[in-house]
Amino acid sequence: MLTRSLLLQLAGNKKMEAFIKQNAWSARMAARFVAGETVESVIEPVRQLNAQGLAVSLDFLGESVTNQEEVALVMDTYLRLFQVIREVGLNAYVSLKLTALGLDISPELCYRNMQRLLKAASPDLFVRIDMESSLYTQRTLDLFERLWNDPEPFRNVGVVIQAYLYRSAEDIERLNAMGARVRLCKGAYREPPSVAFPRKADVDASFVRLMQRLLLHGNDPAIATHDPKMIEATQRFAREHQIPCDRFEFQMLYGVRRDLQMRLVQEGYRVRVYTPFGTHWYPYLMRRLAERPANLWFVVKNVLRG
Repeated sequence: MLTRSLLLQLAGNKKMEAFIKQNAWSARMAARFVAGETVESVIEPVRQLNAQGLAVSLDFLGESVTNQEEVALVMDTYLRLFQVIREVGLNAYVSLKLTALGLDISPELCYRNMQRLLKAASPDLFVRIDMESSLYTQRTLDLFERLWNDPEPFRNVGVVIQAYLYRSAEDIERLNAMGARVRLCKGAYREPPSVAFPRKADVDASFVRLMQRLLLHGNDPAIATHDPKMIEATQRFAREHQIPCDRFEFQMLYGVRRDLQMRLVQEGYRVRVYTPFGTHWYPYLMRRLAERPANLWFVVKNVLRG
């Protein structure tokens, strides 16, 4: 628990980020979890995943953007990404964070940017709005619902719910009633016990409850976990309620439990690999290591060996 807390704290430490990114071995450490730095660099990794029967969710790393020049770069990158997905014929959709589209600058700017991206993605590409820390949960859901209820409603957009937040059961019920597409994850930010379950056992129990509601009443839900117990609970519940494999999908992170990803594909389940790219990989890497601190020693050992 101490290691996880420390890693989450380091995720927001700019001095540590600068130090880590100056080290020669840092690129090799990041490469396990990040597919590349440019749109073009992710084409081959995505092709390889697709060839193995894995779908992909592409995320251009970056969050908490505070100036419009950076927002413009993010917008251009996603528009280029849509073009490449179509031209190459990749089995992929995109994920994005609202703070990368200017939410902290202006909610209206962020909303207009989302409208523009969703229109560019329509009709064949889907866009998933990632969930950030609890400070952004309500703002994210408000903007998502606004898009959903736009005068020209957007239906090629989904959202993420984090099981460790107390509020998530109510959020799931509302989103299910809307017919929204939800990805369920445990949550990877450092949250106070006033808003999130502090104990892993309680997070797991919440995850299972929310998974069950999504499988029963959700619209093409995504169950995002590497935890074998959570995967087994999902499989068991689906069997017991005669829910076919094509009614939901598992989602896992690029570079994490590749063996498990392939096993699920071989068993007939849909699996999508969350595949980030870009130069702003440090906060993402720290949160991935915090989710499973054993990954830290695994990565360091392999980097040193290489």
